Amino acid sequence: MTQLTPTDQTRVVRGAKRAVYDEATVHAIIDDALICHVAQILPNATPLVTPTAHWREGRWLYWHGLASTRNVADTPARPVSINICHVDGLVMARSAFHHSLNYRSVTLFGTPEPVTDPAEKTRQLERFLDKISPGRWPQLRPINGKELKATGLVRLPIEEASAKVRNGPPVDDDEDYGWPVWAGVIPLVQHRGEPEMDQA
Repeated sequence: MTQLTPTDQTRVVRGAKRAVYDEATVHAIIDDALICHVAQILPNATPLVTPTAHWREGRWLYWHGLASTRNVADTPARPVSINICHVDGLVMARSAFHHSLNYRSVTLFGTPEPVTDPAEKTRQLERFLDKISPGRWPQLRPINGKELKATGLVRLPIEEASAKVRNGPPVDDDEDYGWPVWAGVIPLVQHRGEPEMDQA
């Protein structure tokens, strides 16, 4: 199992017992999510967090957007922080203080780099669509040069990263375990609904 080396930025301090630094866990959390949140400092020093769809290949995290969007155009050569989080359950304790969430999260740091080669951009966009709907790309009208030029693509090395995971029942104070109220976990599950046909 490959371990990521904690840094001053990725070392989990609050709730350190929930920290996970193995690469397989980090990759699984990234792969299970459709959306990441990209935090950046704009050239005018304004902080900005942008939700965006992402995908992974090997040890790289990718995202795309219009070439002019800030989370694409303004990120190369500027450090970013990215968070991905899944909420897996509501942890219902016997006191308000000990209520919690079961979750899996990853935080990454680094400096993105642009992907500009047209063939590689096309390949990566196919990988992105394949994550959402496997096998759909060959059925679609081929992407054209204008669309490819309008699409910006960046990638971030998955090197400076850590995961934080909580899983399990509530942890109450010893004297509260006899309190007459239901306690436990309410699982939260995301699933795909029935497809809705476009009527156009």
